Amino acid sequence: MKTIRKYSVSAIAAALLIGLGGCAGMSRQDQGTATGAVVGGVAGNVLGGGVLGTAAGAAVGGVIGHEVTKPR
Repeated sequence: MKTIRKYSVSAIAAALLIGLGGCAGMSRQDQGTATGAVVGGVAGNVLGGGVLGTAAGAAVGGVIGHEVTKPR
């Protein structure tokens, strides 16, 4: 059981580092869009539940994140 936990923590840490490394070349607006989509997807899943709620939340969150981080 401890072996599975150890590998799980290592896999999550590796996925997190790879995911954060992928954001290095993104503009501020692209990062805002991606962040909004993730936050919206989580909120949509909590509020609406299921795939449809998650997808709707991600779409709305992505649009909001895109608009909020527009260059002035």
